[in-house]
Amino acid sequence: MYQKDYILRMVEMIGDLIAAFLGLLKKGDLDQAEKLIERGYTELLRNDASFFLLIPKEQLTDKLIREHHYEHFHLEILAELFFAEASLAKAQDKPGHSLSCYEKSRILTEFLEQEDKTWSARREERKVVLVEKISELRRSNASN
Repeated sequence: MYQKDYILRMVEMIGDLIAAFLGLLKKGDLDQAEKLIERGYTELLRNDASFFLLIPKEQLTDKLIREHHYEHFHLEILAELFFAEASLAKAQDKPGHSLSCYEKSRILTEFLEQEDKTWSARREERKVVLVEKISELRRSNASN
């Protein structure tokens, strides 16, 4: 079991990382934003982005919890990183990658909601945004 202060430091780190990422994305500095996200995966979750991206979405939670012993706070961080990476991929005009990351973020968010059995306004808002973005990308892919 992780210490409470460790978890709080991790939450603070992901908050700082996402804030910096959003600043870079807003400036259009996509290369630095990509490096920052990759650093987030390795520093916060001890694996590079490709490790998580290669896990099929149908196996995501099971594989991370059972085989790699990730806890809920790890999954919360990963959901945020997937969301950020999806935003970056969309800005880089990579709709397939963006869709995959949004879908994985949604899966993790819904899993955490079911497991925690507590209502969270932030999580509920994120689910709505994820559903909208996934629908938008699917419609866009279907029309191409």
